[in-house]
Amino acid sequence: MSLWSTYRSLTPKTRALFGVGVMAWAAIGLWTSPQVESALGMQATKEEQEALDRQMAVRISRAEGDDHKGSQSR
Repeated sequence: MSLWSTYRSLTPKTRALFGVGVMAWAAIGLWTSPQVESALGMQATKEEQEALDRQMAVRISRAEGDDHKGSQSR
């Protein structure tokens, strides 16, 4: 039996509780990760964080195209 079919065979209430449990586990992980990182000495320096922010920044550029597209010029 596959994992998906096993999940689907659970009662709706059990599936809902499982989903809430997974979301709670993720929330706890997001909430505690800064404390764990600083305790293990893995926290980024300000310079490293700024460099990462520059690399992850979204760059938007305008593509040049035909200005008369869709219009009929005579």
